Amino acid sequence: MGAASRMAWRSRFPSHAAEVGGEFGWRSHRLERKRMVLGEEPENLSIEQVALASVGIYDRSGKRLEQDQWVVRERPVTLYLNGREVVTLLCAGHHLDELAAGFFYAEGFLRSPEDILGIDIDDEAGAVNLSARGDASITEGLWQKRTISSGCAKGSLFYFSLDALLSKPVKSDIRITPGRILDRVEDLNRLSETYRRTHGVHNTALADPDRVVLFRDDIGRHNAVDMIVGHVFLHGIPLRDKMLITTGRLTSEMLIKAAKVGIPVLVSRNTATSLAVELAVSLGVTLIGHARAGRFTVYNGQERIDVGLSG
Repeated sequence: MGAASRMAWRSRFPSHAAEVGGEFGWRSHRLERKRMVLGEEPENLSIEQVALASVGIYDRSGKRLEQDQWVVRERPVTLYLNGREVVTLLCAGHHLDELAAGFFYAEGFLRSPEDILGIDIDDEAGAVNLSARGDASITEGLWQKRTISSGCAKGSLFYFSLDALLSKPVKSDIRITPGRILDRVEDLNRLSETYRRTHGVHNTALADPDRVVLFRDDIGRHNAVDMIVGHVFLHGIPLRDKMLITTGRLTSEMLIKAAKVGIPVLVSRNTATSLAVELAVSLGVTLIGHARAGRFTVYNGQERIDVGLSG
């Protein structure tokens, strides 16, 4: 990147950051984090990322209707670790601080929030640099171990930490009634104005049995989950009593991301893959699919479904 783009780096942490010198000349920040109290940021509605397109709508007879239609924005965003390019994601382009932190943590590049020295964003160039403790040369080794994934708008997954993850199954005493699971899925469907306008995004929510506590959407289901993961990683939100709800397929990548941060219940309106079910058994995750029309399918972890309680 040239000098002009370096000067354009802007932090997404203006209220909790202090200026420090950057090794690469970018304007970087040291994060001063605070533990988030649930309820301080109620039901975070997405930042709208839509545009109007003039379209023609045709029926079988050839009759045409001209009108303007909302479409979701799509843009490439390149993630850098200590100035080294790691991956380019296709995304809606919002909550990029959370997206970067969630991606690098879920893929094993970070171990704790204290590893992060700063997150700098160049919106115009579509670039995010995460400054972290340690040697960025690890990036090259990890990149050689990537696996091509089934994710929309994202094509790689770093599986190198799966063995370590399998040795630490998710532990949680959470028990949820069927009614509350379906209520939270309905909450998810109501939250995205972008989806109602475009039908072009995946929705993801972090919820406890009583309410949705965090909401994100994106053109890629993995991106939306990474934003959730990044937010809870940065703010230290406890997850033993939470469930992750998504509109995307329940694949092995989604299961690994949930288990990595210790989320005990993963729910979707969609179906699960065979590898996701196998990993759910190994990692102790309650895996629920086809959650719609007043019913759902439990692939693993039925002990967390409480049919003895009302509501």
